[in-house]
Amino acid sequence: MNILLIASYLLAATSCSKENESEPSNGAPTQLVISADVAADGSGLVTFKATARNASSYLFEFGNGVSQTDEDGELEYTYSTAGNNLYVVTVKASNTAGDLTKSTQIRVNVTSNEPGLIWSDEFNSNGAPDPTKWGYDIGTGQNGWGNQELQYYTNRAENVVVTNGVLRITARKEDFNGSAYTSARLLSKGKFTMKYGRVEVSAKMPVGVGTWPAIWMLGANIDQVGWPACGEIDIMEHLGRDLNNIYATFHYPGRFGGNADGGTRRIQNATTEFHKYSMEWRADKIQLFVDDQLVHSLNNSAAVPFNQDFFFIMNVAMGGNFPGPVEAGFTSSSMEVDYIRVYE
Repeated sequence: MNILLIASYLLAATSCSKENESEPSNGAPTQLVISADVAADGSGLVTFKATARNASSYLFEFGNGVSQTDEDGELEYTYSTAGNNLYVVTVKASNTAGDLTKSTQIRVNVTSNEPGLIWSDEFNSNGAPDPTKWGYDIGTGQNGWGNQELQYYTNRAENVVVTNGVLRITARKEDFNGSAYTSARLLSKGKFTMKYGRVEVSAKMPVGVGTWPAIWMLGANIDQVGWPACGEIDIMEHLGRDLNNIYATFHYPGRFGGNADGGTRRIQNATTEFHKYSMEWRADKIQLFVDDQLVHSLNNSAAVPFNQDFFFIMNVAMGGNFPGPVEAGFTSSSMEVDYIRVYE
């Protein structure tokens, strides 16, 4: 055998070997590894890094009821429960199909000097809302999202955009895919959930009879148990036909729809000024406020579904059972949100 033939044989063998060692890009995630670097300054800051073969995203469950999804596996998280605490952090790696996962855990001892912020969106980057924090419901839902609503939800900039430090969810009168109105419905489902803590949202309501803006939450197990078994917390609702009256409501088995567990408080300038809508959520009680004034409270217990993870929703609906008909002269109006903040 001459030298040229020997060289050709070796090249072919080497090439074949490398192909056999490679792993299909659509295989299940393997070799998942996680590391944690805990800050020593008492800030509660932990830097996590996760790596895995065939992984396109990572779900971090921080051991305190909070979870977050990250595409590259590197993120920072600040624990805010005062003192020295042990957390068991679980990381799940997903491939591009999203249905093949592997999980691993790591224990972290964290010292935090005082309670603080654990998740927020300040809406400081112009353009579409942060895709690591928000997804969308699209379309008309079943029976107008269960309420005979008139809008078609989109993710277009005409309906949802961040400009000058403010999120704007805009309802518009326009013919679109068979609907007479368009709007947007953002949700943190699959990206962020919480259980217990304090929520604060600064927002300004849209104008017009028939508008129905809401800042609310659903149980993260809704796909498994349905509604109202999953529970619903309406931190704030406002009706264009009932100007300046803020609704705060809980929905759960036995108390939902027209029999929901709720209350109202009247304020001034809901559509022209930003107001603070907030929630204090504990294992024994949930309280809903506007500008630190109590609107409604619920005695929490194992008998109601409010001791589990919930995700956020922000939307502006048009018409339907609750807000009633839309006024003939309506063209467009926006709910503006300055920030949403979650404290442990």
